[in-house]
Amino acid sequence: MSGVALISRGSGTTSPPRMRRDELKFSSPRRRIADAPAAYLLLLPVLVLFGFAVVYPVIQTVVLSFWDIKGLAKPRFYGLGNFVALYHDPTFRGAVLTTLIWTGVTTTLSVGAGWIIALLCALAPRETLVPRVLIFAAFGVSEAVTGYVWLGVFRGDATGLLNAVLAAVGLGGLAHPWLGDARTAIWCLIIAYSWAQAGLPLLVIFAATQAISRNVLEAAYMDGASPTAIIRYVIAPLSMPGVRVALFINLLGSLRAFDTIYVLTGGGPVRSTEVVAVYLYLEAFRYNAFGPAAATGWIMVAASLLLAAGYIWRLRRDMVADAH
Repeated sequence: MSGVALISRGSGTTSPPRMRRDELKFSSPRRRIADAPAAYLLLLPVLVLFGFAVVYPVIQTVVLSFWDIKGLAKPRFYGLGNFVALYHDPTFRGAVLTTLIWTGVTTTLSVGAGWIIALLCALAPRETLVPRVLIFAAFGVSEAVTGYVWLGVFRGDATGLLNAVLAAVGLGGLAHPWLGDARTAIWCLIIAYSWAQAGLPLLVIFAATQAISRNVLEAAYMDGASPTAIIRYVIAPLSMPGVRVALFINLLGSLRAFDTIYVLTGGGPVRSTEVVAVYLYLEAFRYNAFGPAAATGWIMVAASLLLAAGYIWRLRRDMVADAH
């Protein structure tokens, strides 16, 4: 079997042959030093690509964040002036507030919807295969394509799907320029984005439910628990590891969301849907203010690192608690 000889025992069971003690020894330090040039040579293409695609842009962004660069004017060293200017910029503060609302609501809706669907699918894994595939397929679609799909839904004229449906059921008086009104635009964006992002939580949490021992579910069923009680008291608590992973991934995704927002509203109307990522783009490529844009990028990186550090700390604390 695959070139490995199995030794038959009297009891009928088989076991792989034992390795000699000298075969288990690690290579000597001198051998590892001799192999190092070949290892680095094999890694060189990846290191070069990583340097050009990641390291150089990061260093360049650090440099730009300390300079005042506007269009073709001569750059001048600005120190922390770009960060101070962002602090006093009401547009940036509004973008931060919009980002907090956006991140909290979209993460809650997408993970909540994925969790509920995963719990329902856990009771009938085979029968719900097609719906799960269809829901997850929305996650695989580009965010820009998602934006164009929902643009046809929220169009403000009679050709918009939502307005057409309202007119068809006799509620034409509720027709509205959904994306052109600052009061409704952000909520339309939240619905569109949450719909597309619910697929990943569904996949992760459903995988967590499938790791639950069948004996636990059968014992609950034999004790007379209804399907609702099994979901509420057995499957839901035991699926929490998957929920935590989905929350972390979707939280970071919502924090850097750009494509869907830019396609649907471009940050408008009157900058009411402008999150930090859209603010960065507009500052850099519309207003040619590369210094504030670079400083904004570093603020986003810092926020992402804080979230990641908090998640890793919580994960390590849970692991230590489980070990004890």
